[in-house]
Amino acid sequence: MRPSPAEITRTLATGRLTGTVRTGLGGPLRVRHATVADGTPLLLVRDGSGTADALACEPGDDVAALLCVDDVPPLAGSPSLGRLWLSGWATPLADEDARDAALAFAAINPAGDLLAVGDGYTLHRLDVAEVRLERRSGWVDVDTDAYAAAEPDPVAPDEAELLGDLDDHHREQVAAFALAQLAAAGQIEVPADLPRMVRLDRYGMAFTAGESRYVRLGFDRPLSCRADLVSRIRPLLGISCGCHTG
Repeated sequence: MRPSPAEITRTLATGRLTGTVRTGLGGPLRVRHATVADGTPLLLVRDGSGTADALACEPGDDVAALLCVDDVPPLAGSPSLGRLWLSGWATPLADEDARDAALAFAAINPAGDLLAVGDGYTLHRLDVAEVRLERRSGWVDVDTDAYAAAEPDPVAPDEAELLGDLDDHHREQVAAFALAQLAAAGQIEVPADLPRMVRLDRYGMAFTAGESRYVRLGFDRPLSCRADLVSRIRPLLGISCGCHTG
């Protein structure tokens, strides 16, 4: 099993990665954001900035906007999850709506400038109308209800750190495990370079298997958190409890 397009888009949308916003008045412009439980992104914008000008609208009105977020692969040589495109209608928030949104934003992406919302910064709510995922293989249109219902990958915030640790301190164990899996799958040809683990998600892990080629191994059940991931990987790779991934 592997993440669905809806799950990938929700993971990219969380706010862990900086996005850009475009409107008919300007862009692309960098923007900090956080996406709340129902899939609605909140945009944190400095008053008087180019982003604020691009999102400007009359009181009580909204503006058509496009939020774009690129995946940042965790290691050199890791495949990208793609690029998220969220289009919809952006509305500036004020008073109690802004205070509630600031608390929701902080729970996901605790930016210090949230303290200045209403006094130098404004939060905008993006009501999502269309979700698309751009990948090397082409475009995927994601149903907005499926996007809203999907849960971000719980492994994503720790993926780069854990893969970096495995690559730095346990490369031989990772390579031996990957080669054993390739042999079990009937692949006789040994890759010229030792396999590396280059992606992790709640459903499994991906290894290099030659130039621009990857193989995937699934977990027996989806992971729920970092501790779950570490406890699953240690016995698979034969890593002792004193390893750096703890």
